[in-house]
Amino acid sequence: MDLLIDSFLTAIMLILTGDREVFSITARTLLISSASTFIAASIFVPVGSLIYFQSFPGKGLLINVIQTLFSMPTVFVGLLVFITFSREGPLGSFGLLFSPTAIIIGHVILISPIMAGLTISALRGIAPEIQDTAMSLGASRLQTIHAIVREARYGVSTAVLLGFGRAISEIGLAIVVGGNIRGYTRTLTTAMSLETSIGNFEMAMALGIILVFLALAVNILVSQIQHR
Repeated sequence: MDLLIDSFLTAIMLILTGDREVFSITARTLLISSASTFIAASIFVPVGSLIYFQSFPGKGLLINVIQTLFSMPTVFVGLLVFITFSREGPLGSFGLLFSPTAIIIGHVILISPIMAGLTISALRGIAPEIQDTAMSLGASRLQTIHAIVREARYGVSTAVLLGFGRAISEIGLAIVVGGNIRGYTRTLTTAMSLETSIGNFEMAMALGIILVFLALAVNILVSQIQHR
């Protein structure tokens, strides 16, 4: 019990005194997760919208597959990225393995089903009367789609935030393709794992507290958006 309390108090002091290592890792984590979320949202929110508005054979099966991938293991995604960018892999010549770029690519793959699937769910939640009203007022198909997407903007924003939360809290992928290199690819979760393994519980606790607060901030934003 004393170890837990001492570690917690020391961790608070590390945060309050602005420990350089702690905030360097935090800034890197936010940068990598934000970049991953932006790229995934830019690609897969439109993809989710396209799937919703188009009718084609196997659409239901595709949506089921996307929803199944919500819980895709992070280590498995890391393995796929590792093999792809390893020296023997098809894209090994790019030399991206053990770099922030490799982690970002892995995160995009990891959170893309969340972005697409929850975008589809958000659009499904819009009352059919919106489309009927837009069409009755003479709106084109593109204008009708724009009106529906605009009505679903809070649900789509929730999808983006949940994707960010998934990216910032994962660990397996970042270790496999990032290598946990100090000052380069080390993130909050991988640093916590390392510091715990070497018995530096104070640093691990400080990083964990920051991660919890970031997750709390994301959840508060999600709740506010859902309330709207």
